[in-house]
Amino acid sequence: MTQEADELLKKALSLPAEDRAALAGSLLDSLEEALDPSAEEAWNQEIARRIADLDSGKAQTVPWEEVRRRTLAKFRHDL
Repeated sequence: MTQEADELLKKALSLPAEDRAALAGSLLDSLEEALDPSAEEAWNQEIARRIADLDSGKAQTVPWEEVRRRTLAKFRHDL
């Protein structure tokens, strides 16, 4: 990150949460011009495939508590 960007970040982080959220939204919106239309279509197809897998029962969900428990156990084991 450039020094100018770093200074802007420090100023932005000092703003109230509502202002930071609006600023973040504006920055993200400014990046949408650079989106690759074929990538966007590929994501839409992937999302539709995953929804179909869930609806058909092919994919099973796992409750957040279970995912969290497994993840914490893995990290504890790796330490």
